[in-house]
Amino acid sequence: MTAVAISTWILGPVLGIMTLLFIFRIVLTWYPQINLNQLPFNLIAWPTEPFLRPLRKLVPPLGGVDITPVIWVGIFSLLREILIGQQGLLTMMAMR
Repeated sequence: MTAVAISTWILGPVLGIMTLLFIFRIVLTWYPQINLNQLPFNLIAWPTEPFLRPLRKLVPPLGGVDITPVIWVGIFSLLREILIGQQGLLTMMAMR
């Protein structure tokens, strides 16, 4: 198995899981009374918060709504498509 194939096998699920976690995080923003420090919500908050914290300093809430999880869904989706999509860089390298 080549390094490109191994990278694809690792990056695919990681980027997919992170996208899914940020989608869950978007849904959790609709319920501000939820304590993100309690199970099962901390399983969503713990891996996403390190990404959200620095971006919140750059992007303020719009109309009281935190849009940083939406931005990260877009970033992770774009990365997944660029790297391992149907015509992604790693996909094309694996076809050589």
